[in-house]
Amino acid sequence: MSPAHPSIQPFDGPSVCLFCGSSDAADPIYTRAARDFGRAAAQAGWRLVYGGGGVGLMGASARAAHEAGGRVLGVMPEFLRSRERLFDEVETLVVQTMHERKQIMYDQSDAFVVAPGGIGTLEEVVELLSWKRLDLHGKPIVFLNIGGFWDTFFALMQHSVETGFTPAAFLNAWVVSDTVDGAIEALGVSAGTAALQYDQR
Repeated sequence: MSPAHPSIQPFDGPSVCLFCGSSDAADPIYTRAARDFGRAAAQAGWRLVYGGGGVGLMGASARAAHEAGGRVLGVMPEFLRSRERLFDEVETLVVQTMHERKQIMYDQSDAFVVAPGGIGTLEEVVELLSWKRLDLHGKPIVFLNIGGFWDTFFALMQHSVETGFTPAAFLNAWVVSDTVDGAIEALGVSAGTAALQYDQR
């Protein structure tokens, strides 16, 4: 259950944070997947927590979840309101900094799905994985690996293990799904899994 926040409407169900791109120039296959995920999450009873934008994969997922009758919480830094075109048809919290945005998204979420995205998405998930590496949280992380988008990232993580910088057990810190249905299913399975100790060798 997500902790209470004075500016956020209470929600009794589970919440999933979606990290994804905000570019409208992305291949439509990724945008369709984000739309499908938003709809599927709503239908499965998950509140969608996301970056608050109305563009790219962010906007597609939020609109789909909202249209499917799901709860949506956006968290948007003030300075990005025009660039990412705040989607104000859903509950949105406007904050001052990127750090504040990420902390609230983390605090308000029970699990995370990482869809295709750019440097911002990569930065978000790397911090989340770093916290998990240090055993600061045990929340499920699911990569939505549409079209093999994240394969090169996984190869980098494997290289980090092979060169001795990361324990091999850490490769079990996330789940990978090539489909939206698989990602939704993985959320349900992972939510009941005990946290592992990743800061071990």
